[in-house]
Amino acid sequence: MAASEMAALLFLFTALILLRSSFVHSQGLQIGFYDSYCPDAEDIVRSTVEQYYVKDATIAPALLRLHFHDCFVQGCDASVLISGASSERSAPQNFGLRGFEVIDDAKSQLEAVCPGVVSCADILALAARDTVDLTGGPSWSVPLGRRDGRISLASGANALPSPADPVSVQRQKFADQGLSDHDLVTYRYDCSSGRDVRVDPGVRRR
Repeated sequence: MAASEMAALLFLFTALILLRSSFVHSQGLQIGFYDSYCPDAEDIVRSTVEQYYVKDATIAPALLRLHFHDCFVQGCDASVLISGASSERSAPQNFGLRGFEVIDDAKSQLEAVCPGVVSCADILALAARDTVDLTGGPSWSVPLGRRDGRISLASGANALPSPADPVSVQRQKFADQGLSDHDLVTYRYDCSSGRDVRVDPGVRRR
């Protein structure tokens, strides 16, 4: 599952990063954001992801899907990690999401050395990057400095694309994220092939 899906994901993933890159400065995100406050942050996340990947390679697409679902709803703010009866995490569209334990583990390690510094949103963004790299895809520098969201509503998951949506609705959902019809066609092809393919939309406004 992981190898075939990751290959299919890389086109969308790279395109999304390029689409988002022009917004980095306006968002206040920057490369090396934690260099002075928590210099080992990226290494800790990478090491954690590697440990889980060695045990179960399917954690790679799971983490990508988790980040995708987070970013597609009100931005990359880790609101999908919040549990609760009416949270995003409880929405039907998010049933089957995995990888929460990886983020929790990395967060716990970071809190031990840099309490209250590294956001879960940044951890998730780094983990998504690291999974692509570990599976043979490209690596890149992740602009950091995201803040964790405090609002998480199940209704927000309606923004996620669904195979049940009419094409016009799917087009609008992708356009709302700055994505093209070509991206949508790739997404629909992957889904119609029976593969549950999701990809990180990269850096977007919080």
